[in-house]
Amino acid sequence: MNIAQLATQRHTTKAFDASRTLSVEHMAQIRSLLRYSASSVNSQPWHFLIAGSHEAKARVAKSTEVDFAYNTPKILNASHVVVFCARNDMDETHLHALLAQEQQDGRFANDAAREGQDKGRRFYTDLNRNGPKGLNTWMEKQVYLAMGTLLLGAQALSVNACPMEGFDSARLDEEFDLASLGLHSVALVALGYRSEDDFNGKLPKSRLPEAAVITSL
Repeated sequence: MNIAQLATQRHTTKAFDASRTLSVEHMAQIRSLLRYSASSVNSQPWHFLIAGSHEAKARVAKSTEVDFAYNTPKILNASHVVVFCARNDMDETHLHALLAQEQQDGRFANDAAREGQDKGRRFYTDLNRNGPKGLNTWMEKQVYLAMGTLLLGAQALSVNACPMEGFDSARLDEEFDLASLGLHSVALVALGYRSEDDFNGKLPKSRLPEAAVITSL
């Protein structure tokens, strides 16, 4: 597999074929892509809502009804929609859960290694909590790492995708009562298969020249 070719072939799908849905196998791989994405110090400050039924997608689409109506058909006609959420805080409960899972998965040779991991993660958590941009910005950055993993992975599965920030996050948070879960929505990704109305899929890809964005040192 030529991963660079996947990147050049991927495009943001503007219209989905509502008659086609992702297979159970593909959705299992999508879930794995989300779970195993990279995150700073394995902080995993995220949660993903996956809407697959018409009713669930309609609830997500409520967040686009006013100012972002152009995104409503993408949500409703997609096979599935992933709501990318970030935690509101890196609290003790989450920090303990991460460490316990790493212990269970056999990542520590001894107590010193376990203590080192915990200390390192807390250092970066506090560094960002007390930094000028705040903890929320740091956690949302990790969520976007997961989005990037999903977009490239979806292309490898020949699944089309459309990442979206065009939605009312406050409306969506209210719809799913995300505050009670200690979460807030960050972005959406619609997944499915492009329709013939997807004009973007017929256009050539455009990026700045390599020399404009990459400097070899």
